[in-house]
Amino acid sequence: MASAVLPSGSQCAAAAAVAAPRGLRFRLLLLLFAAALIPTGDGQNLFTKDVTVIEGEVATISCQVNKSDDSVIQLLNPNRQTIYFRDFRPLKDSRFQLLNFSSSELKVSLTNVSISDEGRYFCQLYTDPPQESYTTITVLVPPRNLMIDIQKDTAVEGEEIEVNCTAMASKPATTIRWFKGNTELKGKSEVEEWSDMYTVTSQLMLKVHKEDDGVPVICQVEHPAVTGNLQTQRYLEVQYKPQVHIQMTYPLQGLTREGDALELTCEAIGKPQPVMVTWVRVDDEMPQHAVLSGPNLFINNLNKTDNGTYRCEASNIVGKAHSDYMLYVYDTTATTEPAVHGLTQLPNSAEELDSEDLSDSRAGEEGSIRAVDHAVIGGVVAVVVFAMLCLLIILGRYFARHKGTYFTHEAKGADDAADADTAIINAEGGQNNSEEKKEYFI
Repeated sequence: MASAVLPSGSQCAAAAAVAAPRGLRFRLLLLLFAAALIPTGDGQNLFTKDVTVIEGEVATISCQVNKSDDSVIQLLNPNRQTIYFRDFRPLKDSRFQLLNFSSSELKVSLTNVSISDEGRYFCQLYTDPPQESYTTITVLVPPRNLMIDIQKDTAVEGEEIEVNCTAMASKPATTIRWFKGNTELKGKSEVEEWSDMYTVTSQLMLKVHKEDDGVPVICQVEHPAVTGNLQTQRYLEVQYKPQVHIQMTYPLQGLTREGDALELTCEAIGKPQPVMVTWVRVDDEMPQHAVLSGPNLFINNLNKTDNGTYRCEASNIVGKAHSDYMLYVYDTTATTEPAVHGLTQLPNSAEELDSEDLSDSRAGEEGSIRAVDHAVIGGVVAVVVFAMLCLLIILGRYFARHKGTYFTHEAKGADDAADADTAIINAEGGQNNSEEKKEYFI
């Protein structure tokens, strides 16, 4: 908004008369003549306000005068064509309608505003010297089309995909925000300008996981011409390898004893759904009395030879996974239930097995075995102690029998010999006489 003093009141009046249609010029000239007869008043002030309007809505232009003395007010469009001269409309545009006319205000509405209506509109007050003030109409244009496009309709877990969102023909440029579910993500936007209109394209690079399957990716726009949430969305479709879980359906108490039956059910979930589920026994053959029926494993009349690890395997086009169950068959007298019976491996791979679950399962198995076999361990300790006592007795008798005096061949003839040579001769030939020097052990 701005105001200025016109160079000449007669020049402005002539311009208004010329701009009017031919049939109305005479009436305008009469009005201008009457306005020229109105005395000028010092201290009058003409003012107006800028207008911001959304395309298709109504803009209101108001020319107001402080300390009015009944001077003539007129409104001109950006091409300086007269819209209203006092309460008279020379311009043949029915979208302009008079809302109020008085000596202190000329108020006009413009309906169905379009981008072509944007610009400066002038208010003129015929005083001496004349005054002029302008108001600027700014037209906001919301995005005409909002589109979202995903690079691949179906993605595989761990894959990075590209998602694009385009907001077309807006004014000013649109701000685009990204959401995955309720989580906001950051994209990269580019703005293109064409004929005072803006097209914004935002790119999002997204690494998908199996948890993202069925989650919406939302493109939401923020624009001064948009009230509420203007958004579009696409649902992610993510394929992932199976997740395998083994469930014991029998025995209900969870303790497997000799002679009992065992029933295990393998649950495998993936996308696409696994078409085949198989059971194997790790590092051994499946017992002959085991029965396989789809995802179910039945073993009747359990015995100690059935102990081992049983594995359920499942696969689809993305990959394969398995889960393990560790079977330990207890004696029929066992009454203590294990803390954790069996071991289920996480579905992805052996490396991804949860260490805490593994340690808890092993601890439960070891605690159960100790509780059931403590008598066997005590018997083994007793046998070891008894064997050590027997070994000590035998060693003691052996050392007792080998104690005493020992003589060499030279010593046997040395007692009666006068010299060394005689002693040697006596030792070589006197072995038959050495019986009296033998020692006997009892």
